Amino acid sequence: MTQKTIIGLHPSIRDDIADLVTRRPLPGPRVPQVDPFLFLNHHGPQVYRPDNNGLPFGPQPHRGFETVTFILDGELMHRDSTGHESVIRGGGVQWMTAGAGVVHAELSTEAFKMMGGRLELLQLWLNLPARLKMTPPRYQGLQAAEIPVVATQGGKVQVIAGEWGGAIGPVTSITHSFMSTASLDSGARFDFDGLSGRNVFLYIISGAVRINGRDVSEHHLVELETQGDSLAVEAITGARLVFGHGEPIAEPVASYGPFVMNTADEIRQAIVDYQAGRMGVVAG
Repeated sequence: MTQKTIIGLHPSIRDDIADLVTRRPLPGPRVPQVDPFLFLNHHGPQVYRPDNNGLPFGPQPHRGFETVTFILDGELMHRDSTGHESVIRGGGVQWMTAGAGVVHAELSTEAFKMMGGRLELLQLWLNLPARLKMTPPRYQGLQAAEIPVVATQGGKVQVIAGEWGGAIGPVTSITHSFMSTASLDSGARFDFDGLSGRNVFLYIISGAVRINGRDVSEHHLVELETQGDSLAVEAITGARLVFGHGEPIAEPVASYGPFVMNTADEIRQAIVDYQAGRMGVVAG
């Protein structure tokens, strides 16, 4: 097996949203995307006081991609224009295929706004190829207990989509992407294979790891060559990370706010469709 090599290490840029602590490694000054992975926001960790205003993510439209939201700590309420509603708590995941178009809101519950508490979230955007951009929207909200975890010596991998260590994730990715989170004790090592021809998404949530002899600290995105079929990650300290991989789409990307398409004309059509109410509304 041939190890993937590091192209670059990209630090997150602090970009708070209202009173929500936010860091963004992707897109960054030197990495516009890691095809098919487009965008990552890391919110928190922080503690909300009692009688807070909650999250600032009111109803917003999306078209042409998928969102994967990792609820690392706290809770998150989802509502969308297709009628889905759920409250996902720490360790859970929301996977939403916007496809042809959906309006959704990501909110704090009334109890969280009243009582406050700890909160840490990640939201990742996955691009869709042209042939799937207008697929019907869908949503899956998973609590931690619904997601298999593979325990290894010194660590564990939560398998969300795809297969690893004999576990199959509950999300069936329409682009056959793999997605997981991993926790490692100091000195633990994970080996991932089956990566030939695929781009890896690797973000260090906390702690520090070593890859191919290079130390990587928390809040960094690791950009790797497409070539190579395996990757070894060793924890320098206790660490937590998001690890995914997918087949590069290699198509033009036209984006405007919450829409990601292939051409400017398709973006204009998305705006027209949203303004005409064709993506629906969020109830409540």
